[in-house]
Amino acid sequence: MKPINSEKAPEALGPYSHGVKVGSLFFSSGQIPLTKEGEIISEDVKEQTDQVMKNVQHVLEAAGMNFDNVVKTTIFISDMNDFPHINEVYGSYFTGKLPARSCVEVSRLPKDVQVEIEVVASEE
Repeated sequence: MKPINSEKAPEALGPYSHGVKVGSLFFSSGQIPLTKEGEIISEDVKEQTDQVMKNVQHVLEAAGMNFDNVVKTTIFISDMNDFPHINEVYGSYFTGKLPARSCVEVSRLPKDVQVEIEVVASEE
């Protein structure tokens, strides 16, 4: 297991890595809409989703991968009514094959943000 951290993504909020590589697989930790400086980007769910996807992109790049390598995503949202807005931004980051995905509404996310996304990617 190889821990992966990106200098372009915000620091982890606890004792964990941005992700880990095991063989050809990469598992990211959930990314939330924080800037590199650790500030919440906005209260707007579309802007939050865009920042989350940028953070995911930075972490993927640190693992030597990109969105084309993503095979599975899990989206955690605080309000299922925001799903269409989140889905619109999320979808703009995938231009090739679409990964499998789960989306669940949760009662609360770290720092009371509206969206958190984690990915599993493969070099194959």
